[in-house]
Amino acid sequence: MKKQDISNTGINLKLPSKSCDDNHCPFHKGLKIRGNFFTGKVTKISSQKTAHVEFPRLFYLQKYERFEKRKSRIHVHSTPCIDIKVGDVVKIMECRPISKMKNFVIIENEST
Repeated sequence: MKKQDISNTGINLKLPSKSCDDNHCPFHKGLKIRGNFFTGKVTKISSQKTAHVEFPRLFYLQKYERFEKRKSRIHVHSTPCIDIKVGDVVKIMECRPISKMKNFVIIENEST
């Protein structure tokens, strides 16, 4: 078997211990990650290597001169080399569009 190389993403991350053959893996297949960086909680895991991540944000209300809490939910790509389950806190980062809804990829599981 051929040993897979782990590419350098340019960010200080805990590298996954497992290897994978996913074409959209930032560690093993060289998917470029760039742009926005969020930390959120996994709320749902669906088929086709997709997870739903939710994170809080503040929205300013000009009329009342205060902030209100809101939640953002985005679809992210989940690679097989990073084990996640519902309730885990994960780091996600922007990448090129993988599908119509997925523009982010999970880069680290902070719960383990």
